[in-house]
Amino acid sequence: MRVFHCDKYLVPLPVGHRFPIGKYRMLREILERDGLVRSTDLRESQPIEIESLLLVHTPAYVGSLVHGTLSDADQRRLGFPWSAELVLRSRSSAGGTLAAAFAALEDGAAGNLAGGTHHAFADHGEGYCTFNDHAIAIRTLQNEGRIRRAAVIDLDVHQGNGTAAIFAGDPDVFTFSMHGAKNFPFRKQRSSLDVELADGCGDREYLETLEQYLPAAIAGADIVFYQGGVDPLAEDTLGRLSLTHEGLRARDRIVFQAVRDRTVPIVLTLGGGYARPIDLSALAHAGTYREARAVFD
Repeated sequence: MRVFHCDKYLVPLPVGHRFPIGKYRMLREILERDGLVRSTDLRESQPIEIESLLLVHTPAYVGSLVHGTLSDADQRRLGFPWSAELVLRSRSSAGGTLAAAFAALEDGAAGNLAGGTHHAFADHGEGYCTFNDHAIAIRTLQNEGRIRRAAVIDLDVHQGNGTAAIFAGDPDVFTFSMHGAKNFPFRKQRSSLDVELADGCGDREYLETLEQYLPAAIAGADIVFYQGGVDPLAEDTLGRLSLTHEGLRARDRIVFQAVRDRTVPIVLTLGGGYARPIDLSALAHAGTYREARAVFD
């Protein structure tokens, strides 16, 4: 399984910033150390072309990022101060998801050790999400005639509001978001299917709910994009749910077995993870790749 990464890009952030930029390299090192990804399958992501960004995002928004004219208000909504490094990393993150999508169509499964930036809308970014990598990859594959119908399985603890808004009314993209009811974003968008969970939801309820709704979400898809955020973990500082590491791995196993049984290609992206210490999030993300290797190898 080919896996793409862009952790060489370091974004300058203020001291105490909540975004866990260090977990990306930490995760790659765990995967290499434990032999979960073969060294020959690790690939460095390349910055996506501007033309590809414009398949989803407005010229005004892309231009403000590329040329460094993003307003202070838009930077606050995004959650990052503008920098050239931020733009390059964001383009490389989106490039990794697109490369993984091409690889998944060939091999059945592929991953990006970044991506899952599901709060990015067509005309703005928010919630630490600059460009919507899932949307860009889907539109690229559709434009090239490689797929007709896609599904986004978003199991991050936060609703994929940007993804839902971008694909609203599109019958060829099914967006499924299972998330905390009272968590960010506080103004939800309408996905094809939204399932809201109460604070404190644990493994059993979570897994039973997923098994109930997942089959309908992936039915008829030519490819699945999996937002495997690990912020439902009990130790996550932004999560409000109570899943264990074992519960998260069971979640991933359910998704992977479902797409394998239907011979649908799948793209893995990281999504959220804000545990303290951050090692717990990196280990949980590594658990996703343990399950992927067990199911797809």
